[in-house]
Amino acid sequence: MKAVVIHAENDLRVEEMALPDAAPGPGEVQVRIRQGGICGSDLHYYQHGGFGVVRVKHAMVLGHEAAGVVAAVGAGVTSVQPGDHVAVNPSAPCGQCRYCLAGQAQHCLDMRFNGSAMRNPHVNGLFCETVTVAAARAVKAVAPLEMLAFAEPLAVCLHAARQAGSLQGQRVLVTGSGPIGALLVMVARHAGAREVVATDVADAPLAVMRRIGADLALNTRTDPESLAPFGVDKGHFDVVFEASGAGPALAGALAAARPGAVVVQVGIGNGDMSVPMNMVVAKEITLRGTFRFHAEFDWAVAFLASGAIDVRPLLTEVVPVAEAVRAFELAGDRGRAMKVQLGF
Repeated sequence: MKAVVIHAENDLRVEEMALPDAAPGPGEVQVRIRQGGICGSDLHYYQHGGFGVVRVKHAMVLGHEAAGVVAAVGAGVTSVQPGDHVAVNPSAPCGQCRYCLAGQAQHCLDMRFNGSAMRNPHVNGLFCETVTVAAARAVKAVAPLEMLAFAEPLAVCLHAARQAGSLQGQRVLVTGSGPIGALLVMVARHAGAREVVATDVADAPLAVMRRIGADLALNTRTDPESLAPFGVDKGHFDVVFEASGAGPALAGALAAARPGAVVVQVGIGNGDMSVPMNMVVAKEITLRGTFRFHAEFDWAVAFLASGAIDVRPLLTEVVPVAEAVRAFELAGDRGRAMKVQLGF
């Protein structure tokens, strides 16, 4: 089968790999992957060889946003059957460590997350033609596969929204208007936010943010003072989602947040960010991190299948897997692309 493999910075190859075992084992499902979304972390592996302290040390199949068709089921599996459309959950916690037992499986001490170089040996990803996973990780839905491939990033955003608390009637700022920022706008709108403002340093993604429901979409590069009016009287926003991973964006967001606001740091850059702690203290701001997801993956699939969150405006192009390098180059061009998927 074909697989998209990262070897090192700017060294991405489409390679032939051995197929999984012919038949899935008890409790397992074999899925033929049809769609794979290119994520920001995939781009970090491609463009920089990793992010932060996480580096590619050996060849690894990329990808953790994927959907496909069930090819076969193992003994005891009743949740899906051959032919079903499924979103594949890339998260495989151990289920036995203290975090799993406490309901915080995203912090599992023995996590195996597809397409991640956090472990060594790395855990191969989902950008390959066939995978075998535990049945619980193949989440069935009657929906187009290109929509189901959004389940993982949507789950990330649903988890971030839970970190913020209720968004009903809240004034929300989203900094960073990539795919995660766009999904956060959609989640905030669905959750009843009364005002949503988005920022970025490029016009093309901001145009998308306007189309999907942002009340304002501000370019903080061409107009560095665009957020200044929201800083009057100690700030305006009740909730901030910082999705860019850039220190200046966080500083600007804190200035625009009201005293007592909740700021959720979603984005991860290619290094540590500085935090203006004096402002955090003086405004009594709650600053929270958010990491991956757990229960939210199934919720994301349900939202996508029902159409409650419509991600179609975010899909730029589905590129054949044979053109994976072109797909990654397109995905990294924020002037041309929001979300690029590989088609298998």
